[in-house]
Amino acid sequence: MKKEKTHIFFKVNKLFLFVIIIALTHSCQKKKSKFNDNQVFRYNAHSNITSLDPAFSRKQAEIWATNQLFNGLVQLDDKLKVKPDIAKKWNFSEDGKTIDFTLRNDVFFHKHRLFGKDSTRNVTAQDFEYSFNRLIDKSVASPGKWVLNNVASFKALNDSIFQIKLKEPFPPFLGLLTMKYCSVVPKEIVTYYGSDFRSNPIGTGPFYKKIWIENTKLVFRKNTSYYEREKGIQLPYLESIAITFLPDKQSEFLQFIQGNIDILSGIDASYKDDLLTETGELREKHRSNLTMQKAAYLNTEYLGFYTEVDTNYPTASIHIRQAINYGFDRKKMITFLRNGIGTPAINGFVPKGLPSFNGIKGYDYNPEKAKLLIDKYKKESGNNNPEITLTTDANYLDLCEFIQQEMNNLGLKIKVEVVPPSVLRQGKSKGDLPLFRASWIADYPDAENYLSLYYSKFHTPNGSNYTHFKNTEFDKLYEQSIATVANEARYVLYQKMDKIIIEQAPIVPLYYDEVTLFSQQNVKGLVANPINLLNLKRVKKE
Repeated sequence: MKKEKTHIFFKVNKLFLFVIIIALTHSCQKKKSKFNDNQVFRYNAHSNITSLDPAFSRKQAEIWATNQLFNGLVQLDDKLKVKPDIAKKWNFSEDGKTIDFTLRNDVFFHKHRLFGKDSTRNVTAQDFEYSFNRLIDKSVASPGKWVLNNVASFKALNDSIFQIKLKEPFPPFLGLLTMKYCSVVPKEIVTYYGSDFRSNPIGTGPFYKKIWIENTKLVFRKNTSYYEREKGIQLPYLESIAITFLPDKQSEFLQFIQGNIDILSGIDASYKDDLLTETGELREKHRSNLTMQKAAYLNTEYLGFYTEVDTNYPTASIHIRQAINYGFDRKKMITFLRNGIGTPAINGFVPKGLPSFNGIKGYDYNPEKAKLLIDKYKKESGNNNPEITLTTDANYLDLCEFIQQEMNNLGLKIKVEVVPPSVLRQGKSKGDLPLFRASWIADYPDAENYLSLYYSKFHTPNGSNYTHFKNTEFDKLYEQSIATVANEARYVLYQKMDKIIIEQAPIVPLYYDEVTLFSQQNVKGLVANPINLLNLKRVKKE
């Protein structure tokens, strides 16, 4: 009897919740009568949003949402060039350590009663001083405080000039400032809400938060006071954004196919063959309704060698490391295991999509050369049956088994070990894995972000050099590059460093990932970009 009562109670509560949601939806529909369905953009966040506070914008779902609500000093265009945002211009000192940002005077926070009779106020340099202090405040515990690690000090010189002083010159710093962590927030609102600012965000972005029923629905509305314009027309074009939270990717796909959501980002195994041909083209049956965009994604997938492994272990030999690089067909791997999504990594570690990428020659498929290198290792070491262990998680098992089979055919035995992602991360950090699968997604759009993985002073646990690679010439070039302000000169140094990585082979680059963005045919102005950032301020629906 007790179980039956509990069951009835549960059903009543579910019904009550359903009625509330219907009532809210009906109420919203009444209020939305001034605009039609084509002015509402819908997408699904299958990974739940836990905060709308930009200081906690770490996951993609949160970055996508906060990008609609907040602005910073600078922003990226779709080609990853830094351009003005709230700062209309900036000047570097001669030594490259001091940057003075001049702010626009026409940027206003979203309306809120705490701003007084005008319900809003303009952004000043003091707001950035507060926002940056909050970012590094230990009591706030923002995961983005590392962005300011190289900052010696910052302050508002007056209402319109914000000054940042760096500890050392660091040309990629402007790219770091484009991250949502560095968004401006109003002190009086954050102070009032405290930790509840996460659900009561007030920013300067093209949209503001209207409704948030956590895990169910999130609605943004157009900010009619937004400062950016396109050809004289005020942005944004859309009236509203509606975000759902279906956790299952197959359900998300079905909603997209039925036209209930406007975009689908990425490819999942559950539906990739329905959408794409083997060569990565949109299937004929979808071409009349859907649009597909591809863009180079700032993500390199690779295998990493722990270079401080025991000298008797096969991967301590450069012959074995190079043999694995030559020994499998990356193009075949991309075609048959990823439906053509991605670019074979035959040009080093720095991926396509970055301005410094120039297609330097890496490793192509050459099984004969791989076999010669393996035989050379056997002769020099006296080890006629070399065997190595490759550690991966289940998501990349098919890729690792493909490499395993190819290398076994050439006389190098590879054992594939599958572990949970957390165990893989821990093993990489501790140096317990001689060969491991890994990926590197850029935090900011500069090749330094990739090449820093091989700087000897950044060996784990002091940094992200999981391979413990050490090369004197590489270190010298790296130190020279971060002191070089001129972009073109710095790019040359980056390319020299990448060439050393190719020659010494502390890694096996697998592929450079791609952003795949699917949208309904009536969506216009949506552009796929190398950091997979959702930018809706210029989007229209016809």
